[in-house]
Amino acid sequence: MRILLLTPQRPYPPHQGTTLRNYNLIKQLAQRHAVSVLTFVEPDQHPTDHGILTRLCRWIETVPVPPRSSGHRLRQMLTTRRPDMSWRLWSPAFAARLARRLSEQTFDVVEIEGIEMTPYLEVVEAAQPRPLIIYDAHNAEWILQKRACLADLKTPQRWPAALYSWVQWRRLFRYEANLLTRVDHTVAMSHPDKAALRQIVPDAPITVVPNGVDLAAYTNWRGRATEYDLIFTGKMDFRPNIDAVLWFAGKVLPLIQTARPETTFAIVGQRPHPRLDGLRDLPGVSVTGYVEDVRPYIAGAKVYVAPLRVGGGTRLKLMEAMAMGKAIVATSVGAEGFPVVDGQELLLADEPETFARAVLDLLEQPARRTKLGRAGQALAYSSYGWDVLVPKLEQVYYQYQESSR
Repeated sequence: MRILLLTPQRPYPPHQGTTLRNYNLIKQLAQRHAVSVLTFVEPDQHPTDHGILTRLCRWIETVPVPPRSSGHRLRQMLTTRRPDMSWRLWSPAFAARLARRLSEQTFDVVEIEGIEMTPYLEVVEAAQPRPLIIYDAHNAEWILQKRACLADLKTPQRWPAALYSWVQWRRLFRYEANLLTRVDHTVAMSHPDKAALRQIVPDAPITVVPNGVDLAAYTNWRGRATEYDLIFTGKMDFRPNIDAVLWFAGKVLPLIQTARPETTFAIVGQRPHPRLDGLRDLPGVSVTGYVEDVRPYIAGAKVYVAPLRVGGGTRLKLMEAMAMGKAIVATSVGAEGFPVVDGQELLLADEPETFARAVLDLLEQPARRTKLGRAGQALAYSSYGWDVLVPKLEQVYYQYQESSR
């Protein structure tokens, strides 16, 4: 099949959630299909340095990320009813490039990766012949904003952010409903995400293809570990990750360090938000910023923490930790979408006191850490390898191909 992916970031180098997912989709699909990619590049990225994608793809074309000032963003939010996310990557240049490519070449499938790319649906719908249109929903965005709103309402200083999320929650509910009725098929990251999307369009055709992990790259890693007691990884300008580490550092870590003062905690991920600056001065806390490879940090940690209170989908960060055999403590939201049992593959805790106690128990019990890590690794191997997951996506393609004959 001839497949065109529209991605919000160039899937190389694959360093965080979206790029990791898109890179691994391409890597697997390219073994059996002709894959092309139209995507955006950041100002600090070389527009033609596509790395291994050059070998995997029939072609890959990039457009600069469109500038968007605070004033422009505010005008869009006040003068339109579209959600803020749908404007973030709107680019007439990208739309024109897409239209040209669609007029020059026929594609069997066009896959729209994430809600930021959905404004280009109208261009794809106009293609002749019309391709199969797949929407890969990286989150059920309306439920993410609902959770952010409810979390921020608990803190008076965050009420302006709660108001923003309340407005976006309502807009996304309508926007995603319209979107699900226009595309041919939607891919959800998890069964809870599928249920959330079905709340707005009950009969929408949706298939769950969760995030996965390059098992060989993580389980076979051999290198020098960077040692911390506790670790969290993720893109650190992403609101759910910011909320998670602020909550953990402010509410949970002090309880842990009261009992175990020498405990260290590393926050590993690119583009740390200014809201995290205050954490740099806390005892035992390191905010690393961008690192070339997260595996040394995961390998060197005693416990991986996932204190998320906002978000959806299945989180690549947890699968990476599982693949490397790490003991994990997560909130219910952090582990949402995984078929895990508390005390079997990881420990679940939603309150500061229970989260701190779970972490301390693991820090004090190496044998229990090893047992949990092995169970999580077995789950990763059985269900979350990309070679197992991508055929589920291909089944969707083939289903529509057969029905159109």
